[in-house]
Amino acid sequence: MALLQESPGVFQIVNHQNLSSFIWSVADLLRGDYKQSDYGKVILPFTVLRRLDCVLEPTKAKVLAEFAAKKKAGLNPDPFLLRASGQSFYNTSDLDLRKLMGDQDHISQNLYAYVQAFSPAVRDIFERFSFSTQIDKLAKSGLLYLVTEKFAGIDLHPEAVDNHDMGLAFEELIRKFAELSNETAGEHFTPREVIRLMVNLLFVEDDDVLTRPGVVRTIYDPTVGTGGMLSVAGEHLAALNPQARLTMFGQELNDESYAICRADMLIKGQDIANIVAGNTLSEDGHPHAKFDYMLSNPPFGVEWKKVEKEVRKEHESQGFNGRFGPGLPRVSDGSLLFLLHLLSKMRPALDGGSRFGIVLNGSPLFTGGAGSGESEIRRYLLEHDLVEAIIGLPTDMFYNTGISTYVWIVSNRKPNARKGKLQLIDASSFWQKMRKSLGSKRKEMGEDDIATVTNLFGSFLEARLATQFNAEGKEIGRCVLNDGDKPPLAPEGGKVKLAPLSRIFPNEAFGYRTITVERPLRDEKGEIVVGTKGKQKGKPQADASMRDTENIPLSEDVENHFRGEVLPHAPDAWVDEEKTKTGYEIPFNRHFYVFEPPRPLAEIDADLARVTARIKAMIEGLAA
Repeated sequence: MALLQESPGVFQIVNHQNLSSFIWSVADLLRGDYKQSDYGKVILPFTVLRRLDCVLEPTKAKVLAEFAAKKKAGLNPDPFLLRASGQSFYNTSDLDLRKLMGDQDHISQNLYAYVQAFSPAVRDIFERFSFSTQIDKLAKSGLLYLVTEKFAGIDLHPEAVDNHDMGLAFEELIRKFAELSNETAGEHFTPREVIRLMVNLLFVEDDDVLTRPGVVRTIYDPTVGTGGMLSVAGEHLAALNPQARLTMFGQELNDESYAICRADMLIKGQDIANIVAGNTLSEDGHPHAKFDYMLSNPPFGVEWKKVEKEVRKEHESQGFNGRFGPGLPRVSDGSLLFLLHLLSKMRPALDGGSRFGIVLNGSPLFTGGAGSGESEIRRYLLEHDLVEAIIGLPTDMFYNTGISTYVWIVSNRKPNARKGKLQLIDASSFWQKMRKSLGSKRKEMGEDDIATVTNLFGSFLEARLATQFNAEGKEIGRCVLNDGDKPPLAPEGGKVKLAPLSRIFPNEAFGYRTITVERPLRDEKGEIVVGTKGKQKGKPQADASMRDTENIPLSEDVENHFRGEVLPHAPDAWVDEEKTKTGYEIPFNRHFYVFEPPRPLAEIDADLARVTARIKAMIEGLAA
């Protein structure tokens, strides 16, 4: 490992890989006293502490003098100390990590006092980390001095490790610890390649705008976790335009993830006040705020019973002035609530509009019939022309689930070519096997896979996947065919299989009307029973036991369908128009199904005859 010793006991790190490797070596001290999955509870807060320690060192004396003066004058020192430190935080203790080494007997008390002397926002980070608990545990294990000494011995001054490298190193540590605790990683950590794909899809249509000098944009994640989505978006924009600035906002429920995210933002120079704690659904941490871009990977299939009272109250009292106007999904799965929340955060189209990406499971595509909360949400999205594309991802992509997942790209500023249309992309075959599984995650998308899917979205064309198989049935190559491209020739004895890859539909293709077909109630003599009172007087009464419903596509006329499909079989039937409902569903897999005819019977019979003959010969051999 390349380390430069700049003075006795102090090491300067050459790059972020070496930095994270050096910090990772602290794990050797923790082994035995800590479970592997708990290493991060010590290493992450100590890394943050040492970084802040180094950042504040040049202005330490000035801050202490200012603190003493303002305290003596009876003034609130906070604004003066922020100015004196030149940062968005400060520390009023005369201690630092190097000084702590000089009093080994009292290191526990002194370290606790040092952390408590930080400004409130930073103190909150360490409280969410439960850092005082870790100090006590390390002290009881006899490890506190050794661990503190390790961190006091690395140079994390901004001159030695800039914000960019420090951010990369910290992200690498976050990723390692998330993978170590992969049984819960999926709750707080989204695979890096999924984020890269989502960020590509989010920005691909805006490249010309984002490359302008000095452009400033906002991005928000309501389920921010450890901040991975915001970080990748920031890296992407920095690569596209180093002069651009992405201001990051987020909210997180889990205390430890919240602490990690805030620490990461602090290290990168972002305003940590933009990352707030709490449940996004019941207590919106950014009320009235609107954003240019948004990303989210909400929990799959998690019930929202805990916040049901607050959500229903907002839905009923505020309607479309609140976040949940279009409808409420069933209590067993709250992922669509996060989608509605993001919709409410979109900047109006007249002010430039917004685009967001959200990862959902298959349920929001089709769960719920016409009139249900889920259907009404889909109806709102499609009738307001808000969904640009839905991308089906490979299975086994996430740490805690192997189910099928989908990325929805939603925007209120669609390019003209996309208006009134929805693109479906089946990316389920674009993956490579991981060398080592992490929980349920066995597959990953490579750079080429991400580029292919991004191009399919960006080109907005229908496309097919042509896969070549040799005579033995082994795949030997594949390519993407845009609409009109000729498929490759089949190899000798082999074949070429074509499957739809990108499909484009008008929004109304996913809508339907559910009609209620009634049949007359008859008495014992078979006579039709008619009503005797009110509106029903003289009208045939419906037989509930013979009631039926039919779904008719929006593109089809209800009357024509009824006359052609129902009346020939039930001449006495009628439609109860008061019960007609409009619904929407997106049967994703149906649009990518490719029928493969079974083998000819003669071929199957020949195989059976061969197997039977072989078994017969084996039995005769045993009998002999």
